[in-house]
Amino acid sequence: MRLPAGDRALDGPVPSVIAVVPARNEAELLPQTLPSLLRQSAIETTVLVDDGSEDATAEIAAEIAGDTAKLRVIAAGETPVGWAGKVHALERGIEAAAAVSVDEDAWLLLTDADIEHRVGSVRALLEQAGDRYDLVSVMARLRADSFWERLLVPTFVYFFQLLYPFRRVAEAGSKIAAAAGGCVLVRRSVLERAGGVAAIRGAVIDDVALARAVAAAGGRIWLGLDTGIRSLRPYTRLAHLWAMVARSAYDQLGYRPERLILVLIGLGVLFVAPPIVALLGLGAALAGASAGWRVLLWALVTLALQFRALLPAVRHHGLKARYSLVLPLSSLLFGLMTVSSAWSHVAGRGVAWRGRKVAVRGAPGDRE
Repeated sequence: MRLPAGDRALDGPVPSVIAVVPARNEAELLPQTLPSLLRQSAIETTVLVDDGSEDATAEIAAEIAGDTAKLRVIAAGETPVGWAGKVHALERGIEAAAAVSVDEDAWLLLTDADIEHRVGSVRALLEQAGDRYDLVSVMARLRADSFWERLLVPTFVYFFQLLYPFRRVAEAGSKIAAAAGGCVLVRRSVLERAGGVAAIRGAVIDDVALARAVAAAGGRIWLGLDTGIRSLRPYTRLAHLWAMVARSAYDQLGYRPERLILVLIGLGVLFVAPPIVALLGLGAALAGASAGWRVLLWALVTLALQFRALLPAVRHHGLKARYSLVLPLSSLLFGLMTVSSAWSHVAGRGVAWRGRKVAVRGAPGDRE
């Protein structure tokens, strides 16, 4: 499911949109990403929330804005107990947005500081929302430049779509609700009806939690892709991607060991085992066992189906088709990352993300 171009005239008056950007240590990326928001004609004002940055995030943002009144830079302040850092920054930004516009029909664009928006992307989000949806979200196209990004990013997107099939998310009355936190357009009145972001104050996976809160309040959700809404966050080392997945993988499973076991079995049987079985079947066939050829054929068919399933995510990230062959290896690594996430919970320690510890549920005194 793809976002429209955004060049169609909107029906009725153009809605008011306030962008809220939580930013922590983003001085390096802001010169590339912030201008893409400031040139969006559909955005009335952008509120950038400096979330305790240890670099020049606020200063760089103010320098980029110059004399324009379309950007406000505020400080998030200390994160209260029980709040996730990013969610608290969003809360502060939404409070500031309320001072800018009192329009009940206004929209809030919640977008990360590493996201670069194509021209017209906000109009495209509004066009997609129309009168039908109350929350429209786009999974930004992630970087796939380094070796580890090419190996793991398409599989990450593929697994996300398996967990949250986009078409099911958009169905009326669907029990599946999800969003991608890098780019979320939400109707302010519906967000308020859902209890605001305070309703998800402690969420580790805040985007999915937000979508569920909106759905519980009767809102309709759309989730899709767009090649022109891009995350510029680099993941040049395996450790960077490992930390991204491990911070939330066990939370995604509800901290339930039986789900972890089922996921590991599923990854092993469906994705990791086929190439091993293929080699065993080939060895048996070459040794003269007639059953070896049947085993080899079964494994090769399974591998072909794997590669076909991953291909759309590979192409979405601008990679050659041969990167579809990495699914068995990347699945093994994702399984290990999930085990690592579970172990962090069992050991009672959090994981570091964006220079701050992420809470592990059940660990006394831990908070983000």
